[in-house]
Amino acid sequence: MKSQFHHVALIGKYQTHGPGAHAVNSRQVLDDIAHFLARQGCEVVLESETQANTGLGSYATLTVEEIGARCDLCLVVGGDGTMLGIGRRLACHGVPLIGINQGRLGFITDIPLENYQTTLRPMLRGEYEEDHRSLMHAQVMRDGHVVFDALALNDVVVNRGGTSGMVELRVEVNGHFVANQRADGLIIASPTGSTAYALSAGGPLMHPSIPGWILAPIAPHTLSNRPIVLADTGEVAIEIVSGRDVSANFDMQSLASLMLGDRIIVRRSVHRARFLHPRGWSYFDTLRKKMHWNEGGS
Repeated sequence: MKSQFHHVALIGKYQTHGPGAHAVNSRQVLDDIAHFLARQGCEVVLESETQANTGLGSYATLTVEEIGARCDLCLVVGGDGTMLGIGRRLACHGVPLIGINQGRLGFITDIPLENYQTTLRPMLRGEYEEDHRSLMHAQVMRDGHVVFDALALNDVVVNRGGTSGMVELRVEVNGHFVANQRADGLIIASPTGSTAYALSAGGPLMHPSIPGWILAPIAPHTLSNRPIVLADTGEVAIEIVSGRDVSANFDMQSLASLMLGDRIIVRRSVHRARFLHPRGWSYFDTLRKKMHWNEGGS
């Protein structure tokens, strides 16, 4: 039985500097996967930057935006960081993504490289679990104007510079004043991001099916300032009241330098990322493996 996906894009982790051993290894891995996909009846294209960094010249190439317009599946080879970056860019196109992990098991790149063929065959035939993840849409407002606009799958983080003191942030939810918080910063995390920075700040794990966000302070001045779970249907606004070298980042990628009085507005995006997992996949299986729960048990 042939693949139900006909036009498949292959994207590799291409933050590789120079033609070192990692680049050579990535090229071989991607070439092997491309040949496997072709044998399943897929028309394979490489993402243009992946091709440029691996030197694989025997496949057609497309930009990420062209992949979104033309392909019906995207295979991402790398880790969660690679998948987050591609997921943000392809969410508006609705292209499903499958993640093959080259290193340790990821939360969203959950297919180990060593047995990808066995796992992928039934998935390409339509035997998979589909997992939708909401994105966050963040804007930085200055004097009533949007000066920065970004999407995030994991989190929006407002924090102080490395050598400066605490920041004071005015927090509002749906136009209602919550508190002025003094801390090293503040994290607004999606369920996907609940296993990232928010977790190290003491936030809870949130199942991806829950339509909520976590608001977690980073090293708060007052110990009663605890993480809180909010509905993601509203709007969170954070205003910079005081502090130096304050910045906002989105999935730890894009960065905006902030001024006093700036407001970061966070809403749920209209776009969702589509992840495909092997049949029988469970979020709890991934948690147990990643968090090393039940080690030594049966």
